[in-house]
Amino acid sequence: MKFEHRTDDVGDGVGRLPPEPMQLQLQVNGQAHRLEVDTRTTLLDALRENLRMTGTKKGCDHGQCGACTVLIEGRRINACLTLAVMHEGQSVTTIEGMAQGETLHPLQKAFLERDGFQCGYCTPGQICSAAGMLAEAKAGMPSHVTRDLDASVTLTDAEIRERMSGNLCRCSAYPNIVAAIKDVAGAEARR
Repeated sequence: MKFEHRTDDVGDGVGRLPPEPMQLQLQVNGQAHRLEVDTRTTLLDALRENLRMTGTKKGCDHGQCGACTVLIEGRRINACLTLAVMHEGQSVTTIEGMAQGETLHPLQKAFLERDGFQCGYCTPGQICSAAGMLAEAKAGMPSHVTRDLDASVTLTDAEIRERMSGNLCRCSAYPNIVAAIKDVAGAEARR
């Protein structure tokens, strides 16, 4: 069998579809944003490149480190693994939207108090993920280490570590991250 070289299926652009631009609207940190993006643009790139919200970090770009974690309609998601056009009209919260003016979000304050960061690169994703994780626990969603599926979720160190396992910290500030999250979880439980 002889293989023929065809120019229409190699990288010269012949026979390929052009990028398809699409208009969309996102509610980012409470503000409506209209933008036009290539339909292949990730939410991460739309936030960083189109909206210049660089608090959300690009780490591995493969969904393995969690540096790009944001909240979509209150649920955490890796922004590098989802297309911007999939979130037309939805509410997106990034690290820039966690504080209320000059008042830090309780997780931001706890991370500072507990020194839950070193270089700070993973911190925006850690904080957004922790906010989503606390909401999941409050809603009674179990994790892999939850022992009693009928009881309220107790955020032990093991529960927090399991629930935050998708967010990596290369500086290994994990004990301080867990302590910061426990502080906020404890404060929320006392309310």
